[in-house]
Amino acid sequence: MDSGDIAGLVAAGAFAMLVLVLAVPILKLGRTIDATTNAINDLTDRTGPLLTNVNHTVENVNTALGQVQVSLDGVNLQLAKVDTMTEHAQNVTANVANLVTVVSAAAANPLVKVASFGYGLRKASAARRSAEEEREVRAAIKQRRKSAR
Repeated sequence: MDSGDIAGLVAAGAFAMLVLVLAVPILKLGRTIDATTNAINDLTDRTGPLLTNVNHTVENVNTALGQVQVSLDGVNLQLAKVDTMTEHAQNVTANVANLVTVVSAAAANPLVKVASFGYGLRKASAARRSAEEEREVRAAIKQRRKSAR
């Protein structure tokens, strides 16, 4: 055996040791891959029914939302009717306010004239009465003075 053969044997032994050392992690990695494959298969088996339930739930939600939308459409229709009625009531109120303004202007002018005329009559009659009373008082005072002389 020469030195080349010994070197070959040492290299072969080192390679065998390397294979043995690497075989343990490779075997563990194989088990990990098998466990991962089993977990993925189990997940796939469980996900199918879960997705079916989710699909049913989404369909039920969509149906409920459709019913809510129909209800909201009805409410919107009622609100549109109420808006129309409110608008008509506002128009009627504005017309009544205009009518009240016209009537009060038409009635107020003659009423003001009548009130002014009445006030003038009262003042004139009060002044006349006051003047008559004043004449009577002056006449009485003159009479007293004459009789006192």
